[in-house]
Amino acid sequence: MSQSPDKRRKMESALVQLKKYTVVVADTGDFNAIEEYKPQDATTNPSLILAAAKMPNYQHLLDQAIKYGIANGGTEEEQITNTMDKLFVSFGVEILKKIPGRVSTEVDARLSFDKDEMVARARRLIALYEEAGVSKDRVLIKLSSTWEGIQAGRELEEKYGIHCNMTLLFSFAQAVACAEGKVTLISPFVGRILDWYKENTERKSFEPHEDPGVVSVTKIYNYYKKFDYSTVVMGASFRNTGEVKALAGCDLLTISPGLLGELSQDHSTVVTTLTPEKAKACDLEKIHMDEKTFRWLHNEDRMAVEKLSDGIRKFAADAVKLEGMIKEKMLGVKNGP
Repeated sequence: MSQSPDKRRKMESALVQLKKYTVVVADTGDFNAIEEYKPQDATTNPSLILAAAKMPNYQHLLDQAIKYGIANGGTEEEQITNTMDKLFVSFGVEILKKIPGRVSTEVDARLSFDKDEMVARARRLIALYEEAGVSKDRVLIKLSSTWEGIQAGRELEEKYGIHCNMTLLFSFAQAVACAEGKVTLISPFVGRILDWYKENTERKSFEPHEDPGVVSVTKIYNYYKKFDYSTVVMGASFRNTGEVKALAGCDLLTISPGLLGELSQDHSTVVTTLTPEKAKACDLEKIHMDEKTFRWLHNEDRMAVEKLSDGIRKFAADAVKLEGMIKEKMLGVKNGP
């Protein structure tokens, strides 16, 4: 006797239902979590790589990257930079063995205001992937959504066919500039927007549909679909499963292992809330984003200004910690047992 679709849906987890409407991406550098939840894609960032690099299971990747850094010579600083790049790519290569889709690898946040350096670093990361036998089509280069970062993304896409994932995205101005730059994908941050509103306003709790992060991503998704932009939207940085479910239908959602675990245990019905049809019916006006307009509109959004600079500082701080770890290990290797 076959079960009714309703019965079957009740048995399916929220994660299984979500995967019907949205590409699910694992937000982690931990391969075990990736194997467990079987996402399509995976994203990493300096904070995630730092956490993973401290785990005993991944010491061999750190050791290999250090050997590579030393073997390629140069000043100590160059050796550390080469080690970092190699480490990020090594994690990416391992992750790609576990997923059918793409991995996102981040360019150092300390380059967030230097367009040419971001382009050069991205090309170096892609060269390292290609050396490891991975085609650039399986990699997204993550760049901060500063004006310079967005222009670096535009150049990498147009000139080199390198796909970009614009991260640390909090304002509508950033989203419009990314779409006009024809980058592959944006990662608007949901949870960090919620954090800001909880800290800076009287409201301490929000229903998922009125969560400021959910509202922000919904508007961006609707704008992109209404005006037929090719850039896709990947909601990121979630604080709870309510936010995730409220964005069902979004092109992609990148979710931490903890929340993936909760969704796999959750058997409530997931309803798709974002659709191209609904977006087409939205009352949104098209705007054009040159540098002056971008800087002004982004500056008008206090939350976005604060969260973008805070995000860059945090990723940069974790990159510095990772460099410290590498430096210490490097000394050990050079000095021998």
